Amino acid sequence: MDFTIRASRKEDMSRVLQLIKELAVFEKEDNEVDVTITDLEKDGFGDQKLFHCFVAEKEGAIVGMALVYPRYSTWKGPILHLEDLIVTENMRGSGLGTALLDEVVKYGNALGVKRISWEVLDWNEPAIKFYESKGADVKRDWDVVHLNEKGISNYLANC
Repeated sequence: MDFTIRASRKEDMSRVLQLIKELAVFEKEDNEVDVTITDLEKDGFGDQKLFHCFVAEKEGAIVGMALVYPRYSTWKGPILHLEDLIVTENMRGSGLGTALLDEVVKYGNALGVKRISWEVLDWNEPAIKFYESKGADVKRDWDVVHLNEKGISNYLANC
């Protein structure tokens, strides 16, 4: 391995945001990223830490990241949600994604969670095959439901 995985630091959030934007472009949602460096610094390193992030470095440059946060399942109890696992395009196939996922699973296990969950786009077959090869159960009979800011406002205006 010619890369290292470590917990992120506040000063990494600029590069983390670049990776988030790279993923948004890949997912054809490049206009959807609203989060800022200030948000990431406050939410990841402030008084109320909302997430934990791992970064992958190669030759001093951050080339991947995995961002997780705690959730609670009414069926299982504490679980960990993997919001995004991002590997720059030129590092895909290098083992970096596996190393990041390994770190997430070790972290979840140390927390004592009952499950680690995440979403994957149905057209992202390489990612689906990767996750299935690691033993993940891709639930193809579930749909992800979002209520965005406008939807929240509309909902509240009509209740």
